[in-house]
Amino acid sequence: MARTAARTKPERSTTPRNGDQAPNAVWFKPVMFGFMLLGLLWVIVFYVSQGQLPVPQFGPGNILIGFGIMFIGFLMTTRWR
Repeated sequence: MARTAARTKPERSTTPRNGDQAPNAVWFKPVMFGFMLLGLLWVIVFYVSQGQLPVPQFGPGNILIGFGIMFIGFLMTTRWR
């Protein structure tokens, strides 16, 4: 005789969520993607303008700035819910 255990649904918690489990604010996703796109555009403008834009005094450092801006956006993805 096979005996089966009764399955029950897990109870929903009525306790409020703390900050780590709460969903992101409405502005979070646009800012995250904005950083990634801004960094990408920074690098593209640098290459297309042959080093004359966005900030000529930085020279090849513009690539580092562009990737740094993109990196901020990618770091924000770790907190996206």
